[in-house]
Amino acid sequence: MAGHSKWSQIKRQKAVVDAKRGVVFTRLAREITVAARQGADPAGNFQLRTALEKARAAGVPNANIERAIAKGAGQGSEEGDSFEEVRYEGYGPGGVAVLVEAFTDNRNRTAADLRLAFGKNGGNLGENGCVAYLFALLGVVWLEGDGPLEEEPLLELLMEQEVVSYALEGPQGEIWCELPALERLHRSLAQAGWPVQGAELRWQPQTLVALPEGEQLSQLERLLDSLENLDDVRSVSCNLTTPEAS
Repeated sequence: MAGHSKWSQIKRQKAVVDAKRGVVFTRLAREITVAARQGADPAGNFQLRTALEKARAAGVPNANIERAIAKGAGQGSEEGDSFEEVRYEGYGPGGVAVLVEAFTDNRNRTAADLRLAFGKNGGNLGENGCVAYLFALLGVVWLEGDGPLEEEPLLELLMEQEVVSYALEGPQGEIWCELPALERLHRSLAQAGWPVQGAELRWQPQTLVALPEGEQLSQLERLLDSLENLDDVRSVSCNLTTPEAS
């Protein structure tokens, strides 16, 4: 019986992992589809090139990638034309600002799903503009190598770039820049041999809210998980910080 119980648990865990992988694959395929509207050749389409990097790093099958590019380029299906980028804003427990970006073909469905997730986890979906002013949209290039990244040679390269900030931790790193500088920064790091894993636009909070350990923090974590597990959601940003960092 113990063996049966363990196997059942393993199967349940695998189902959860597979479900999350399915959400990620769907999300990345939509990102490729939307990016491919500006051109199906990644050499001349930086947005598509970075979307492809993310998809390949996540293990999205080549067949899925090719199908997504074809949809965006208008080949064989009109589905690519039905998706639009939409931003939603709201508040989580403790007044934490939450900003959600989505790719959707049905705004009513997506808004209803988001409203339910906020309502079940102590938050509320707000009007456009209610929290966006608390964030700045920046470009991010992330690195991941086989060993710790060396800060000094990286700084030498970054001195020549328009960088807002950077953070290194062991083999991983993130470099933030203004939007117009993202493609140049990405190219410079890759050409210099740094282990570039991808690049994207990301909302960086400008004003932070601290929540102590407790029910509000647990509720917020559940809210963020619920939002990230929705098929239509592309990214979730919030302005939470730890009490120690505030």
